[in-house]
Amino acid sequence: MGEILGESGSLGLGVFVGFILMIILGWIPVIGPFIAGLVAGLIARGGAGRGALAGFISGIVGGIIIAVILTIIGTAALGPIGGLIGFLAGLAVIVLSLFGAIIALIGGAIGGLIRP
Repeated sequence: MGEILGESGSLGLGVFVGFILMIILGWIPVIGPFIAGLVAGLIARGGAGRGALAGFISGIVGGIIIAVILTIIGTAALGPIGGLIGFLAGLAVIVLSLFGAIIALIGGAIGGLIRP
């Protein structure tokens, strides 16, 4: 696997795999986001900081995608007022996804430490 990921791992691949695992395991409270972050950190390598970054980004990216979609749909449906409503609803989704992102950050930091 070292040949595929190189010496420092791949932050992008770690985030992608962590995001997919977050979708699959996100329904399990605390453990699902932790495992997703752990795997993201293991793939990203490079220490606790890089693993934590991969875990956090994989945890928050779903909320960001939903926020963008809500803003676009709100703007298309109701114009500028709908865009503002969609933006505020998207911001609420991002805030609600922060708990899972912080748990994934902790798992990513541990994964980065396991495989420096």
